[in-house]
Amino acid sequence: MPNLEAQILAAVSAKNYLPMKPKSLARKLGVNSSQYAAFRKTLRGLLEQGRIELGRNHSVRASRPHGTAVGIFRRTASGPGYVRPKIVDGQITPEIVIAQHDTLDAATGDEVLVRLTRKASRGPGQPRGEILRVLERATRQFVGTYFERDGDGYVRVDGTVFSHSIYVGDPGAKGARADDQVVIEMLRFPSPGDRGEGVITEVLGPRGKPGVDTLSIIRAFGLPDEFPAEVLAEAREMVAEFNENDLDGRTDFTADTVITIDPQDARDFDDAISLTKDEHSGHWLLGVHIADVSHFAPAGGKLDSEARKRGTSVYLPQRVLPMFPEVISNGLASLQQGKLRYTKSVLIEFTPHAQQARVQFANGAIRNKRRFTYEEVSKLFAEFDRHAATPKIPAETRNLLLRMRELALILRKRRRKRGSLELSMPEPALEFDAHGRIAGAHFVENDISHQMIEEFMLSANEAVAGHFGRLDIPFLRRIHPAPEPTKLKAFAEFARLLGYRVELERDRFALQRVLEQSSGKPEQHAVHFALLRSLKQAVYSPLAEGHYALASQDYCHFTSPIRRYPDLTVHRLLGQWLRTRRAGSDSTELAALGEHCSKTERRAETAERELVKLKLLTYMSERLGEKLHAIITGVADYGFFAQAETFPVEGLVHISSLSDDYYYYDEESHTLHGRRTRRRFRLGDRVRVEVSRVDLSRRQMDFRLVGNA
Repeated sequence: MPNLEAQILAAVSAKNYLPMKPKSLARKLGVNSSQYAAFRKTLRGLLEQGRIELGRNHSVRASRPHGTAVGIFRRTASGPGYVRPKIVDGQITPEIVIAQHDTLDAATGDEVLVRLTRKASRGPGQPRGEILRVLERATRQFVGTYFERDGDGYVRVDGTVFSHSIYVGDPGAKGARADDQVVIEMLRFPSPGDRGEGVITEVLGPRGKPGVDTLSIIRAFGLPDEFPAEVLAEAREMVAEFNENDLDGRTDFTADTVITIDPQDARDFDDAISLTKDEHSGHWLLGVHIADVSHFAPAGGKLDSEARKRGTSVYLPQRVLPMFPEVISNGLASLQQGKLRYTKSVLIEFTPHAQQARVQFANGAIRNKRRFTYEEVSKLFAEFDRHAATPKIPAETRNLLLRMRELALILRKRRRKRGSLELSMPEPALEFDAHGRIAGAHFVENDISHQMIEEFMLSANEAVAGHFGRLDIPFLRRIHPAPEPTKLKAFAEFARLLGYRVELERDRFALQRVLEQSSGKPEQHAVHFALLRSLKQAVYSPLAEGHYALASQDYCHFTSPIRRYPDLTVHRLLGQWLRTRRAGSDSTELAALGEHCSKTERRAETAERELVKLKLLTYMSERLGEKLHAIITGVADYGFFAQAETFPVEGLVHISSLSDDYYYYDEESHTLHGRRTRRRFRLGDRVRVEVSRVDLSRRQMDFRLVGNA
């Protein structure tokens, strides 16, 4: 094609151009298959010259002008926003403050082009800017509550994404009724001078009706909840071809005592454990047997393509959106009790002090002897320790559980000695009645039954990652980069205010001591959460950057291929090596895949968290006036947040409700001080509150102080 360079530049610079991937851009320009190689070469040249750049998901766009930055925008409830600039050459720059009148029509999550204007008056080194253009929308689909006013229809979008309701035209569009939850497609995004306009694409049902909240979250996050027919057809073919008596030339572990331990409500079982101990040498042989999903989902097939797109399973309360159809995830690839199942097995020999001595890998076949829940195992350990009779548990299974506990405790101690950081973040578990309505909630207890499985999974993940690391084979790692020194310094100062000694903030053992010393104390949540915010986010990447929190040089995710696509890629690589003793992969492709999987993982986690929060708030909305003991977990100039001690909800005590005095905020000590009474509210303080208001649309709850706890 003549003058291909000029055509590309003209296309990406056009005012109405939407960033697209190279293949889409080629189609737009009419590039045929014989010209595509030249098109890619021209793209690479323009990229090297800095005349174009790659954006989110490797989409092509014009390079940004001098004095500008590209980043992700988030709008605050009060109007102004912030842009987190993209990381360039490993450098992290401060967030850019955007005044409300300079935000254009950007919505939270959008990728934007910002012109830097001047230094902000708030906070040293924090720049100000104005949004020049929205480069890429996070989404055009939103969920909210329909209502009518003055003969027109409007939708109040859930959460705090938009400060005003969105106009949707004629009343009763698509049969929507007042207080229905609906899905809208945004036609015109709201800006400081325009409320915006959308169109209703789906009516989910009346707010409060069972299941509507779950469907709202699924639509709001764009989660796929149905499998295409061709994917289901391929899954059924796999079922028809599978012979439960065929070992397929695999290492036979069916005579070994192998068990699974999972949550009580687990739907799929992808990891099983065997463990023996040589009484003469004291050496342990740990078998970590992981469901061999790769056998049923060959690369490039329909199942693989759909799983890659989803990236992960999504575990919502009372509903799972699996990465694979249930005939695979709950059937062929699930390590069910008594069934012959294919595995990728990691056999790790440990010395008596849990030093890794030897590692072997195998395509295996197991027969799970017993499916346990965490609760069952915890109860059994209590009975074992009391020397109580447990007639229903065979001696070999009892001995296996005791060996597992013994080795796990040694591994855990060894991991602590190398500087692994153990953050204790309370995980909520919802309780439902016979009709599927929330009846209560509690915090999940992370006891030895959980910790055993965690230690064994960590060992297997490290063993696989270390194997490929030594062979210098690129693979999709789970990396957790070291935190910024400034962030650690801020955490150390915060910890000192609470009375914890941190002499050298970069010393991971000093951080470890703070975490351990604060555990079980009122300020535990505040301390652990503050350190979590100081750390970078773990991501999938082929870069050998290690895992900071685990103090692990080589680490990957290998143990959950039913529900995580990165694990599946590592299984395939291991399968390739087991067949040929050689393996390889493309680092560039792995980088793109890692970015995609990191994004789908964050989407799933946020959706799960939002639905749990919504269900808890719905439960609390019927309990206005209920009194709770709570711990202060965050302090700001507008009030403080408090986490209930025995119930997993958090609410805001607004400063306007503290009517006994005038309170001012001390940012350095994270404290509200009363001028006259000298009363103070500080992180970690215990208070007694009552539920005063619940706003389901904005996902917020207010507490009112009723006295010190």
